[in-house]
Amino acid sequence: MSCSVLLDNNAKPKSMSRAKQWTGEIENLYRFQQAGYRDELEYRQIKQVQIDRWPDTGFVKKLQRRDNTFYYYNRKRECEDREVHKVKVYAY
Repeated sequence: MSCSVLLDNNAKPKSMSRAKQWTGEIENLYRFQQAGYRDELEYRQIKQVQIDRWPDTGFVKKLQRRDNTFYYYNRKRECEDREVHKVKVYAY
């Protein structure tokens, strides 16, 4: 993702692929997608709030869904191996 994309509030993804194996980035994408967002960029565009993260792992700690309810996540991995292929990875 380039710096210009981060500054553009209306950035649309150019392509999408599926995750093949688990990483920390895939874990965070899984959490955003569970809450109903494509990724961190879309969450920031819509909610315009600071994202709470676990300090030791860097994983997302809490997200606000579109209906204003909250999802709270553990500090450990939540995206199991059988769920990894469901995660969408967008390229901008």
